[in-house]
Amino acid sequence: MNYTPTEEHLIEAMERMEIVDAHEHLPPESSRTNAEVDVLTLFSHYTRTDLITAGMKPEEYDRMFDQSIALSERWKLFRPHLENIRYGSYARPAFIAAKEFYGYDDINDDTYEAISGRMAAANTPGIYDRVIREKCNIKVCLTQAGRTDFDRNYLIPLMPLDIYGSVSSAEEVTKKADDLQMQVSHLDDYLELANRGVNKWKSEGAVGLKMSTRPSTSPDQKAAEEQFSKLLSGEKADMRTINNFLMHKMLDIAAELDMVVAVHTGMWGDFRTLDPKFMISIVPQHPETRFDIYHLGMPWVRETAVIGKNFPNVWLNFCWCHIISPKMTCSVLDEVIDLVPMNKILGFGGDYSKPVEKIYGHLVMAREDIATVLGGRIDRGLMNMDEAVCIAQKWLVDNPRELYKLDM
Repeated sequence: MNYTPTEEHLIEAMERMEIVDAHEHLPPESSRTNAEVDVLTLFSHYTRTDLITAGMKPEEYDRMFDQSIALSERWKLFRPHLENIRYGSYARPAFIAAKEFYGYDDINDDTYEAISGRMAAANTPGIYDRVIREKCNIKVCLTQAGRTDFDRNYLIPLMPLDIYGSVSSAEEVTKKADDLQMQVSHLDDYLELANRGVNKWKSEGAVGLKMSTRPSTSPDQKAAEEQFSKLLSGEKADMRTINNFLMHKMLDIAAELDMVVAVHTGMWGDFRTLDPKFMISIVPQHPETRFDIYHLGMPWVRETAVIGKNFPNVWLNFCWCHIISPKMTCSVLDEVIDLVPMNKILGFGGDYSKPVEKIYGHLVMAREDIATVLGGRIDRGLMNMDEAVCIAQKWLVDNPRELYKLDM
């Protein structure tokens, strides 16, 4: 890719920054090194969407990663769809990773076996250090894998809010109580259980909770108590009343424990159910809770930017955005400079799990987007180079560190 001199200068400056990766799904390194990997690993995770919509059957996608099947046979399943997805932004990190880590400019019939061999040879302890630290210059990743047993030199966990912020049955309540050696006979008991559970997570290094945006009403404790009692007694209960109340209480617990609430908004499945505008009714009810709004609510990027502008306890996180649509990302990134204070933006999160190499590819694309936007502002005389580098430093380092109160 060709860059302007201004963009080159900005990219070089960002490459020197020891950044905070503001969202991943990485498990502990041993989960990666204990697994078999090959070139098709680079087409796991988000490229699944493009492969399925290009015509691959879901069962074929699953077979693509079945290591009991010869690589050549699995490649045949994948190969007919490669040309249809290779130009998309979901696929680009795979090609960047193949070149940067394994020395091949393309992934094709002539290279897939050799790349697979090099990937297998490199899949050894230390791969996180080689990718995350040495190549990406990432100081730490905020990760969500439903666990806290990480090497916190690399990975700092957030935990799912709905583990305690949602219930579906009396049996589930009993199991949660047993896990914490408690008894629950009333809603107040369950709230104590939730508080104890989140405190345990925090003691294990968690810095936040993760939820999805959702329609919500003001919490009604009396109604929730009545319905929770019905649930425990085996009667039919209004679960929406209970879980709406629990969700709001979890947001209060996060504030009390000085933990951030990260919010999935926008992209995924029926994204209408993940409209970031649902947060407009939730955020004002919890002014002491810090909300990190993921993915700029794509495709509702402008609406999400306005939410970030209007609420002092909302931050805007560009995780995932750069590989969803670089064009949309650059457009809204330029607009948020006009709309939102510069300390409210988190510039990058790779949003990957097993294919750790793709974090580098995504980061290359993120630096390009940021350089495009800030470089354009420099070239139009709206800021100078020093100011632009300072803004990039805020987005990639200072803001996520300060929001999550990271000791680094």
